[in-house]
Amino acid sequence: MRLVFAGTPPFAARALEALAAAGHEVSLVLTQPDRPAGRGLKLTPPAVAVTAERLGLPLFKPTTLRDAAAVERLRAERAEAMIVAAYGLLLPQAVLDLPERGCINIHASLLPRWRGAAPIQRAILAGDAETGISLMQMDVGLDTGPVLSMERTPIGADETAGALTERLAALGARCLVEALAALPELVPRPQEDAGATYAAKVSSAEAALDWRLPAADLARRVRAFNPVPGASTRLRGDVVKVWEARVVPGAGAAGTLIADRDGQLTVACGDQALRLDIVQRAGGRRMAGSEFVRGGALAPGVSFDLPAPVSPS
Repeated sequence: MRLVFAGTPPFAARALEALAAAGHEVSLVLTQPDRPAGRGLKLTPPAVAVTAERLGLPLFKPTTLRDAAAVERLRAERAEAMIVAAYGLLLPQAVLDLPERGCINIHASLLPRWRGAAPIQRAILAGDAETGISLMQMDVGLDTGPVLSMERTPIGADETAGALTERLAALGARCLVEALAALPELVPRPQEDAGATYAAKVSSAEAALDWRLPAADLARRVRAFNPVPGASTRLRGDVVKVWEARVVPGAGAAGTLIADRDGQLTVACGDQALRLDIVQRAGGRRMAGSEFVRGGALAPGVSFDLPAPVSPS
């Protein structure tokens, strides 16, 4: 099948590789322009651009799809379908109408649950037992189009957003290839708006651990924000990233270090306690919580900072 592909991060690159391996003709790959990255803020191409170049596929990096030139560039491809995966730009109706079989989106949730930018993180934060992949026929709404196919998968009790993203990327790539093979027989199923939830983009402010919350909520935050932006707290004003944590029994003033016979970094929460297994000071390396305790000569009762309450909007 002759396709145009639009995507940006590694999640999308996995699908592009699967399309090429399945023998589809990808006539054009759309991705976001290069962005500054790393300490040197060097312009860096997105994962999809790197994959497209490795596969020898033509690249197009528009800043918008709302101008006539971009629409005409896509029209000239005469694609049967356009595949979209975490692209990052909205597709106007003029683009949605171009392919004969429309635009198909790979979405990392069980639609209509978690429409929007951060479905994987929101599913973990909410404590969902399962998630999955939805292949959706796109319309002008935000992930509101009819669903062509869906596959479910459980969320592991200790699974991070990074690990779940990798699993869903592989699942999405497989589901896409299978769906394209069966496309003439697939019947789009309209979404039920009554069950819709919105997966807002993750902000760095959300990653600050508020020790007044129950430990189970904080453990989910650590998993949901690993690897980006990384859950964090402050000790004596210094930022400490928390990469792995688990709920353990314990009590005390929220944010205080609890005495632990094994010398672990265990912090009292609004309910129970959180053992910080892997942490990292700003600019430092990742280390075990017990090493952090020894290196800082931390005694029980020392307090991690409590973030300021969020003002009602």
